[in-house]
Amino acid sequence: MSFVQQNRAAWNQLADGGSVFAKVATDAECAEPLKILDGRNWLPPSVRGLDVLCLAAAGGWQSILYASAGANVTVFDISPSMLALDRREAERRQFNVRTVEGSMDDLSEFADASFDIVHQPVSTCYVENLAKVYGEIARVSRHGGIYISQHKQPTSLQIVGRTVRDQYVIGTSYYHQGPLPPATDTSYREPGTTEFMHRWEQLVGGLCSAGFVIEDLREPYRGDPTALPGDYHHRGWFIAPYLRMKARRVRPESVGAAAPKLWTP
Repeated sequence: MSFVQQNRAAWNQLADGGSVFAKVATDAECAEPLKILDGRNWLPPSVRGLDVLCLAAAGGWQSILYASAGANVTVFDISPSMLALDRREAERRQFNVRTVEGSMDDLSEFADASFDIVHQPVSTCYVENLAKVYGEIARVSRHGGIYISQHKQPTSLQIVGRTVRDQYVIGTSYYHQGPLPPATDTSYREPGTTEFMHRWEQLVGGLCSAGFVIEDLREPYRGDPTALPGDYHHRGWFIAPYLRMKARRVRPESVGAAAPKLWTP
């Protein structure tokens, strides 16, 4: 079984089992969708009429919030079960949401410059070739378009377990290639998936090389000094698990110049 097939099966199982990653948008969240989607003010004041790609973001949450805000939404994901949640919720709320099944490193379903916004939650860890993913996102993004993404930090994926003194052990080389080996500490690993680690130069430098200018970078806070060992907040206190980036698509000749502002109707 290929890693694509394995990850598809794993995410189908998570969706069918009622995973926390398959929690659909609530009525209260849909009442203030941009506030829920954008706590950092990275999005325009309005997304009404904009073309949005929710990349590897199925599950009935992100796509429904964007649709509630008036965007033209396409959700692209590897898991049919996750996409079924988007279709179910869109039909229930009478939204027109397009769903497409596929792997994030092949967006050939879409024409060049199709989207004003690409929004991607943590998911690039499931693909080996990050440069190909970034290249495809750059191709389908319009000039001045926004790319919001979240990724697993490499150090977090290097952790393989804890000592008897509850110290976290880096057991995977920073230059490891191929699927990550099994780990006993799975605080930030999804069961049944095949994951790949991407170095900082690939995560950040690769995004710039693909034709994006990074406008902001944050590390979502997941730590709690009072959490007990074994709790993901305990690990998050010692090792930041994620990074979140806002980037803007520019033409090569635009690099170094003032980045264009996304026009909103």
